[in-house]
Amino acid sequence: MTALLGGCASPPEPSVRFVDSVLVRKGERTLQLLHNGDVYREYKIALGDSPEGHKFQEGDERTPEGDYMLNWRNPNSSFHKSIHISYPNHRDRAFARAIGVDPGGMIMIHGRPNWLTSPAVAREYDNRDWTDGCIAVKNHEMDEIWRLVRDGTPIRILP
Repeated sequence: MTALLGGCASPPEPSVRFVDSVLVRKGERTLQLLHNGDVYREYKIALGDSPEGHKFQEGDERTPEGDYMLNWRNPNSSFHKSIHISYPNHRDRAFARAIGVDPGGMIMIHGRPNWLTSPAVAREYDNRDWTDGCIAVKNHEMDEIWRLVRDGTPIRILP
C-alpha cells in the first residue's frame, strides 16, 4: 500500500538555505543562483545603458566582467534592496590607473527604483537596460536573492 501512495507524487523541490555562487550571463540577460554547481534559480536581468564590454571607467554605464564577491548589502538603498559587487578589484584599479581614469565603483545587484510605483512603468523597466552599470531584477526577485545569497558569495559575470 505504501508503494502505491508514493508512486505518483513528484519529489519535493530540495530546500536550499543559501546558494554558494552566482553566475551572470550579460549577453543572455540572466542571473543564476547556483547550489553545488546546479542552477537553483534564474532571473531575467537589466544592465547598464552600454552593456557590452567590461567596465573600466566611472560613468561608462557598463557592468563589469570577471570574478568578484558579493561583499555587503544595503537594505535602505535608493532601489529595492541592493547587494554590492566587489568591483573594482586589484586588476581593475591597476588598469584604470595605467590609463589615467577612475575605475568607478558601487556596482550592485538591486531591484527597481524606490520611487517607481506605477505597474506600467515597472513593466517598461523590466524590458530594457536602464542601470548605470548595475544588475537589476524585479523587486520580488530581489527579495528572494536577498534571502538566498550571503555576504562573501562569489559572483562570476560573463560577457
